[in-house]
Amino acid sequence: MKKLALVTGGTRGIGEAIAKKLQQDGCEVIATYVGRPESAEAFTNATGIKTYKFDVAYFESCKDAIEQIEKDYGRSIDIVINNAGITKDRFIHKMSPDEWSAVINTNLNSCFNITRNVIEKMREKKFGRIISISSINGLKGQIGQANYAAAKAGIIGFSKSIALENANKGITINVIAPGYVGTDMVKKIDPTILKGIVSQIPVGRLAEPTEIAALASYLAGDSAGFITGATFSINGGQYMQ
Repeated sequence: MKKLALVTGGTRGIGEAIAKKLQQDGCEVIATYVGRPESAEAFTNATGIKTYKFDVAYFESCKDAIEQIEKDYGRSIDIVINNAGITKDRFIHKMSPDEWSAVINTNLNSCFNITRNVIEKMREKKFGRIISISSINGLKGQIGQANYAAAKAGIIGFSKSIALENANKGITINVIAPGYVGTDMVKKIDPTILKGIVSQIPVGRLAEPTEIAALASYLAGDSAGFITGATFSINGGQYMQ
């Protein structure tokens, strides 16, 4: 039976690339979205991957959606890609509580909201793959991104902890921390600013979404069963630990 994979924020950018790659790998893939239904519809029409609309920032929304997915597919989820994320950049002395909370809820709390609702059944069947998308800025920080960097750093601590809790249950939990990736959003940055960003990347270019997807594919597979609690940087040498 095909493994059932859930990719949050899976209809665009990095999430889209990962969803397509997992489908190529033979998984039954589900992608989530919360806004831009026209993009979700176009994604489904192009790929055949079913989408579910719900807000990963809210626990009950995740609980209800995952219960519906399990009902629709007649089985539980095997692979989770926690990819959904937003930015609300602002210097801390100007950042509102709402801007802080929105980013923490969508980027960090979502990882708990999804994981908590799949982990028990993964433990029961003694198999699971949970891969969360962090960021270079969760490792090094970034001006104007205290909320985003805090959330992305939190994903790493969260993942290490639950990796320890579930290592003897056949469940691996890992993190991918991309640098700047050539998504549609990044490509819309002012060319002068984008040139400055690329100049800071030793390999001299943006990452391709497919490069992030290739690592996610490996970590989701059976061959990666001995890798857990790890954080993988894909940033072209821009930040080395």
